[in-house]
Amino acid sequence: MSSFSLSDLEAIVAERARSGDPDSWTAKLFARGIDKAAQKLGEEAVETVIGAVRGDRQALISESADLLYHWLVVLAISDVKLAEVLDELERRTGQSGIAEKASRPTPG
Repeated sequence: MSSFSLSDLEAIVAERARSGDPDSWTAKLFARGIDKAAQKLGEEAVETVIGAVRGDRQALISESADLLYHWLVVLAISDVKLAEVLDELERRTGQSGIAEKASRPTPG
């Protein structure tokens, strides 16, 4: 099992975002802003789903890596820490998914 973690990737994203390196995809995404980063996140989500539905294991692995990377970029641009998301997941483990979803305020 790899010792590489999402926290490691979060730190790399933050470092590259600050670098201003014109050859860094991360720096370019930060410069282009949340709209572009969110668009890329959506594209990667769709590609991940396609890999899963097709039963293409390697595509699912590769696209999942892209998805997680772009998700962390969107979080960073939005000034949301991975720990905040993990805290929310931990909070939810004390109840069933159905009960948790029912407790959310209705939109509108």
